[in-house]
Amino acid sequence: MTHATDLPGRPRPGAIGGPATARATCVLAANPSAMTLEGTNTWILAEPDSDLAVVVDPGPLDEAHLANVIATAEAAGKRVALTLLTHGHPDHSDGAARFAELTGTHVRALDPALRLGGEGLGVGDVITTGGLELHVISTPGHTADSLCFHLPADRALLTGDTVLGHGTTVVAHPDGRLGDYLDSLRRLRALTVDEGVEAVLPGHGPVLDDARGAIEYYLAHRAKRLAQVETAVENGHRTPSEVVAAVYADVDRRLWPAAELSVRAQLDYLDEHGLI
Repeated sequence: MTHATDLPGRPRPGAIGGPATARATCVLAANPSAMTLEGTNTWILAEPDSDLAVVVDPGPLDEAHLANVIATAEAAGKRVALTLLTHGHPDHSDGAARFAELTGTHVRALDPALRLGGEGLGVGDVITTGGLELHVISTPGHTADSLCFHLPADRALLTGDTVLGHGTTVVAHPDGRLGDYLDSLRRLRALTVDEGVEAVLPGHGPVLDDARGAIEYYLAHRAKRLAQVETAVENGHRTPSEVVAAVYADVDRRLWPAAELSVRAQLDYLDEHGLI
């Protein structure tokens, strides 16, 4: 039997949802699938002594979920004052406009098309709502607009889909690019070394209590997959679907369409670097 402590990143055991750190509480959306794992994690962030909260990724357009997020904040004595998005995939952002309507908040995101009623988000921005200190980290790769948020007081990173609670994420070609993704992972690894980040608060799956271990696993996994794709091409597998069948034979076939996106990104990377 494999225990959580033996898995990459040390996934926190138990049910997903509820308080994760002193400042972060997860509300799990009821949208489980092969791609969303147990569902989308919506994060409520607040200083313990503040009555204002920031919500990251309201999730799908699900009235019951959005109401649950608001009720969870209010039960803790908090009023939602700001909404943030890690990226624009529907399972993270489709509920944002309705959530903004329900809470009277602005929605801040990197992509201008996702912003509502206020300024966007840029590299180096610091969110200070209710005394909370939340740093915006540029992490393109999964998508071009992907961001992570560093919560220094809790030594934590909110990673959206850049790092998941279990398994690995998709480089969503053509919007996502492998070179960008590898650079983003190295940027996050540097935060674990230089800023003492310990926990990953992901967009899907359980909290990870070994951020550095999780990120180093991701980097090693990407290097391994890239080598496998290169070998598959050398062995005559030319199309993305042929490469997926050769390289991802051990992966659930329901995930092959997503794997093909990553393979396309890997083939582009190998071509750009003159390796195929």
